Amino acid sequence: MLFYVSGRTAHGTDLRTDNSLLKLSDVIQQRSTQNQQLQEQVAADQGRADGLAREQGQSPDDAARLAALQQAAGLDALHGPGLTVTLDDAPPNATARIPGVPEPGVNDLVIHQQDIQAVVNALWRGGAEGIQVMDQRLVSTSAVRCVGNTLLLQGRVYSPPYVIRAVGRTEALRSAVDADPTVRNYLGYVAAYGLGWKVQEGNELSLPGYAGSIDLRAASAQ
Repeated sequence: MLFYVSGRTAHGTDLRTDNSLLKLSDVIQQRSTQNQQLQEQVAADQGRADGLAREQGQSPDDAARLAALQQAAGLDALHGPGLTVTLDDAPPNATARIPGVPEPGVNDLVIHQQDIQAVVNALWRGGAEGIQVMDQRLVSTSAVRCVGNTLLLQGRVYSPPYVIRAVGRTEALRSAVDADPTVRNYLGYVAAYGLGWKVQEGNELSLPGYAGSIDLRAASAQ
């Protein structure tokens, strides 16, 4: 009876395989690849649109205003001095490095959403002219989110180490990062369990312009 029911249910397929089913992580990775391809297409289309606009002719004042707006919106590439901050998970077999500190749990050894957000927010407070997380420029609609131990940013998925780059006055940026209470709390875990943390100054950083859609799908007044 068992073999008969299984055969009727399977309709010639293997009931004990999940090859036809995608895991959630596979779906996320697939969508990430598709979004990357779409962003590259949008960037190419935007370049062609900008070229057509220039061919039609603009007054010097209009061109200057447009350039300023594009720069403020993060649509143009940005160059200048700044900071590069790198965060990374601790080794999976890490133990407490400081006497009296409890042994770490799983959540103590990985980068969390609030850690990345703290660095980004501190850099904005420090007067950053533009910020890039991994290979993407942040804009007003960007949201830093973590799904498990991966970063989900603007439809694409990233794994640690997480690299954050900001263009601006180097001293002001570093002071803002050092003064942030959430960053200082994270540095406590760096000392206790070996989470990754590196801050590097650069005289000439280059951030790409944002290449995705800037249209708002929904908004509500608070």
